[in-house]
Amino acid sequence: MRARTVLPAALAAALITLTGCGPGSGSDDAAEGASASNASSPAQPPASSDTGDSRATGDPDPQALQFTATTVDGKPFDAKTLVGKPTVLWFWAPWCPKCKAQASETAKVAADYAGKANVVGVAGLDKNAAMKDFVADTGTSAFPHLSDEQGEVWKRFKVTEQSRYVILDKDGKTVYEGVLPAGQGLAEKLAGLTG
Repeated sequence: MRARTVLPAALAAALITLTGCGPGSGSDDAAEGASASNASSPAQPPASSDTGDSRATGDPDPQALQFTATTVDGKPFDAKTLVGKPTVLWFWAPWCPKCKAQASETAKVAADYAGKANVVGVAGLDKNAAMKDFVADTGTSAFPHLSDEQGEVWKRFKVTEQSRYVILDKDGKTVYEGVLPAGQGLAEKLAGLTG
């Protein structure tokens, strides 16, 4: 009898969570942590908890930055250029209010750590025109944004939802993956890697 009550409640929570960052959802960053802990793909376990996952997975992964892409401005991008410095990959979608709320802090961190660390936006879940508009509207054009319409970079880093940060050390090893509401805490996480 208990299984009959738990399953519908779990499905309802999953549906509410999945629509939490949809167009016009009006959700705010204060609720982001709560909803992120419930969001996951049915085929895969969640990538991390709502506060992120400080991964220290052993050996550096030199393959992590072995990919090419195209920026939202149509320029070729080779991730090998990121090797040697800590890197923030910010996965966002143009229609996501949580992503828009993270834009200002992400741009500030990119400016503050210019020359010491890389910050790269990875746009997905929409068309390139919407991605370009997001960059212009949020004032985040000072750092590159990849147009990942096919989700190839998202798949490479096992990102299953927008509004996520993946932070790599200078060797390309993932040291953090998770949600940072309004980008808060991003500077501190990067400071620990740039020492």
